[in-house]
Amino acid sequence: MLIESGVAHARGATGTPLIEQTLPAFLAAMVQRQPGHPALVSRHQDRRYSYAQLQQAARQLASALLGLGLQKGDRIGIWSHNNAEWVLMQIATAQVGLVLVNINPAYRTAELEYALNKVGCQALVTMARFKTSDYLGMLRELGPAKLPQLRHTVWIDEAGRGEEQPGMLRFSELLARGNPDDPRLDAIAATLAPTDAINIQFTSGTTGFPKGATLTHRNILNNGFFIGEAMKLTPADRLCIPVPLYHCFGMVLGNLACLTHGSTIVYPNDAFDPLAVLETVQAERCTGLHGVPTMFIAELDHPRFREFDLSSLRTGIMAGSPCPIEVMKRVVSEMHMGEVTIAYGMTETSPVSCQSSTDTPLDRRVSTVGQVQPHLEVKIVDPATGETLATGERGELCTRGYSVMLGYWEDAEKTGEAIDGEGWMHTGDLATMDDEGYVNIVGRIKDMVIRGGENIYPREIEEFLYRMPQVQDVQVVGVPDRKYGEELCAWIIRKPGQALGEEDVRAFCSGQIAHYKIPRYIHFVDAFPMTVTGKIQKFRIRDAMKSELGLQEDRTA
Repeated sequence: MLIESGVAHARGATGTPLIEQTLPAFLAAMVQRQPGHPALVSRHQDRRYSYAQLQQAARQLASALLGLGLQKGDRIGIWSHNNAEWVLMQIATAQVGLVLVNINPAYRTAELEYALNKVGCQALVTMARFKTSDYLGMLRELGPAKLPQLRHTVWIDEAGRGEEQPGMLRFSELLARGNPDDPRLDAIAATLAPTDAINIQFTSGTTGFPKGATLTHRNILNNGFFIGEAMKLTPADRLCIPVPLYHCFGMVLGNLACLTHGSTIVYPNDAFDPLAVLETVQAERCTGLHGVPTMFIAELDHPRFREFDLSSLRTGIMAGSPCPIEVMKRVVSEMHMGEVTIAYGMTETSPVSCQSSTDTPLDRRVSTVGQVQPHLEVKIVDPATGETLATGERGELCTRGYSVMLGYWEDAEKTGEAIDGEGWMHTGDLATMDDEGYVNIVGRIKDMVIRGGENIYPREIEEFLYRMPQVQDVQVVGVPDRKYGEELCAWIIRKPGQALGEEDVRAFCSGQIAHYKIPRYIHFVDAFPMTVTGKIQKFRIRDAMKSELGLQEDRTA
């Protein structure tokens, strides 16, 4: 790593070259090296694949997708929690140049309709249902009139079980149609470039509408590789991945970190369950474990925690929100994760820009997000002038290099606001950098809320609540929460003469927006605190709620 003396600008090491291959080409070489090595264990499905078997199944699926009439460049959505079908879709779409669109399983009808239509999904692979979520029911509720471009819906079944769904295709039936030796597979793969789009991930914008961050083979393959390098992954490693695959954390920091190092992917369950994680780490002798701090807390505090042998653990990644130092100490001592690393990034940068290494001192692992990744640059700039600041000064974190997205799907204006003319991605995060290049995130320029690792943009929630006929005005802020880091609080001004209560607001949100976006605290007021120029002071709303609710900011270092 190179850092200019006294200047908050660091460049990552370049000793290990970038991978200039597509995902299917890279994976083919890995399969050739270790065809029989375990690639995937999906515990809740009781399924295991070697590298050769995983590639074979993905090729069969890719052939079947072509059989639907899909062509290179077409978008296909995946709306599911973690399972073998998810990673098969990840590899199969890359094989034939289809663009995989990650749909958050917490999305409800309004969000799903927007996402599928925004990027023109022609096909969707979905879970049938999960707990209280009826995915097929939501799709039927929307219907062809609201999803005019969606031509194929495939539902994930378990080996042919479950009732037939009129107008929809079983995943098992689709897979059976494919041929892993289909000559079209290698012919199409030969036409692909590492800079081709491979993936669209939605990230909420301050406009209230999600934006489709468009990522390439080169973006996510290299990021997965260098994340794995920081963890010192080898084929001997078995990584437990309880974080969601629809998010970069599972898909890149999990799946691709493993696949680029010949390691074994292990899914403990379809969604996070602390007991399933503990059982899986012991049973599969996992050497790595990922999670946001709230996940590690849930595992450590599980009443049966002491029953499990976690001595196989060595490394993993904690990311998503700041880690309290006491939690990190317990992860190291009680979970044997002496080489756990901290990672920082954003969807738009594939995602990781900074990461600690396995030998970063513990105090640095909890007080910083590590140093710049290889082949990337980070700098801290004055948000007003764009000038690079001195080390130690607070400013906006910007990052540049192979990891920066192609742009937001069909949104040149928003792309131009995020990526400047010199290729720097402006993160919107306030940060400092010390003389050794360690970066510390100290706040957010905009008012994004991070609840349990989920990024929530208050403007999106405000726009949604404005739809209520009784609401005159609304402001949403984040307030401290011991369990999730932050929770949402909505201040609402009712229209004159209108009756509106907390439960009315929650009922309006239920089934329409993801559960984690529904404000925990709802407060009715006559006015908002404002500056003399009429600008709403969200920090005063936040301070008032902290005082009223007796909330404390958790120290993270």
